[in-house]
This record gives sequence, C-alpha cells and structure tokens, in this order.
Amino acid sequence: MAIMRILLPTLSMLSLLAWPATGFGLADGPVRTLRVLAWPGYADAEVVKSFEQRHAVHVDLTLVATDEALWERINGNQGGDFDVFAVNTAELQRYIDRRLVQPIDAAAIPNTQRQLPRFRKVEAIAGLTRGGKVYGVPYTYAEMGLIYDRSQFAQPPDSIAALWDPRLRGRILAYDGGGHSFSLAAMILGKASPFRMAEADWPQAVARLIALRRNVLGFYAQPDEAARLFRKHRVALLFANYGTQQVKALKAAGADIGYVIPKEGALAWLDCWVVTQGTKDLALAYAWIDHLLGEQASGLLVARQGLANTIAEPSGSGAADRLLWLEPMENPGRRDKLWARIMSGDSAARVLGP
Repeated sequence: MAIMRILLPTLSMLSLLAWPATGFGLADGPVRTLRVLAWPGYADAEVVKSFEQRHAVHVDLTLVATDEALWERINGNQGGDFDVFAVNTAELQRYIDRRLVQPIDAAAIPNTQRQLPRFRKVEAIAGLTRGGKVYGVPYTYAEMGLIYDRSQFAQPPDSIAALWDPRLRGRILAYDGGGHSFSLAAMILGKASPFRMAEADWPQAVARLIALRRNVLGFYAQPDEAARLFRKHRVALLFANYGTQQVKALKAAGADIGYVIPKEGALAWLDCWVVTQGTKDLALAYAWIDHLLGEQASGLLVARQGLANTIAEPSGSGAADRLLWLEPMENPGRRDKLWARIMSGDSAARVLGP
C-alpha cells in the first residue's frame, strides 16, 4: 500500500501564540494540532495554510492512496491517530459499525447551507446516516471511466472488457484495490450488483482478475503515479479510479487522450469528511470541514484537480444515467484478502483456498 505523510509548513510558535483565535470559539493557549487523513488533492498547501492562519493551529496532514490503506490507518488505533478524515459513502458504514466515527452536528458547520440541495438532503444519500444521525459531510465526487490514448484507438473503447483485450496486453494500467477490482469483475460477468456477489460468483470473479493481472502493464495507487506511468510507457488504456481528476492531470501534461463512460456503466464515488471518535478537538474538526466547504478549497477541487464539489453544478460528462454509485460491499475484508493473493501471483486454487 502506498501512504505518503506530509508535514506542511506552519507559522513559528511565537507567531501562533500571538495570533488571535477566530471562529468556533477557539481560545488562546498552546498551539493546537489538527490531525487530518485525506486523499491527494483534497487539501492543497494554500488551503491548509489559510486554515492554520485563521485558527492559529498546526495541521498534520497525511495522504492515503487506497480504501484499504485508509481502513488500516483508522482501524489500527480505533481512530485515535486522527481527528478528521475523508472517506466515500460506501466505506463509511463499516467505520460506523466499529464505532470509529461519531455523528456530526451540521448546524455547527455553517457552510453546509451553501451546498447544492441534493447534498443537503443527507437522508437520501445511501450510507451517510445511521439511526437518524448524520456521520458525514459530502465534499467531492467523480466517476471511474476509461482514459485512452487517441493515437492507439481507431474508435474509442466502449466497454470495460477492453481492460482484458489481449491486443492491448502490457499497455493497460489498472487500479490497485480489491474493492473496486471485484466490482469491475462482477460488472464484466454481468452480475446483478457489483457490490453484492453471491458465493457462487467468487471463483468466476477471481479467474477474471487473475486474467486482468496478466494482461496489464501494472497497477497504480495514486493519480500522479498513473500519469507518470501512462506517459513513460505509452499506455493505451487506463482505468481511471480518480476519474476527471486524472483526465485533467494528463491533459495538463500534454497527453492526447479521450475519456469515456463504458456501456456497462461506471462506478462512481462520493467522498465525505467525517470525524473520528478519538478526535482531540471537536470544534476544530468542525472548523476544518467548514473551511473545506468554502470558496477556496471547493474552487481548487474543480480548477486544479478536475473534481466536482458540492456547492456548484459540474459541467458533467452527460452519462449520469450510467453511473453506479458505490454501495457497501458484501464482504470488504474478503475482497481485500483475495486481492492480495491475486496480486502476489497465486493461482485461482490458492487464491480461493483457506
């Protein structure tokens, strides 16, 4: 798993102590630290700096690259290592199950009132609530389409089956994650739901993913890694786990690419900010979420990262009817375990063994 830790520059101790505390009732005293776990591009340096200056605090930011890595970082110490983190709605339920996160008081986060109506209707967003309580604040979203090198396709690929095309062997990049990979396998096998595999489905899905492993150039975790490999190895096809974020990055680097939503549909994620049970400063965690819903952070999501935010309508890909919003999976632990075996090169029999 790829995890990168970044300690961002802050003001000096004397400057911080002299800075007047503002917002959410923060009082004078020792410099506070907010411990944030996020995905690449969610909290750019200037966003962090403006938050630190406004609230006279230090932000300890850790970046994570996969859902599996995120789970290990939070579950490993019962959420005690972080105050606030970003997670998609499909994954959120298992954090609630383990009591790793706490309900959120949206009234304490004024900028939630600036969000688009559909994101304020939290009860209508699958996975966001439990027992009438809200556990996450929507932040950003994207679909997982296919990026292709225009020079290597006479016609754009129209199906996720292209990831298994033997004519493209060694020129494909896929995402290193068990959850999404098994969902892709379920989609290509025509299962009713990519998130709810029956017991009889597992052998077929494992076989398909072993075939995928043999057909691709490799698997990536972070978007900048994918962009580097795409250009270096003249990749023909890329499964875009980060969607339009990766499209923007590759186009900015001069790549002549296209982007499509497969006919089977595309997995789509909605990431939210959540607060851990082990947070050391609830008011500061709420202040962070409020700050990230402001114009600066929301604007950079679109302009710099190519992602959508929750306060303005995106230009859109025109394929909203083919998006498969992530849902809780039947057994995330099993998917992760089998994926690790597949990636290690095991045969189907060994992957499915005890």
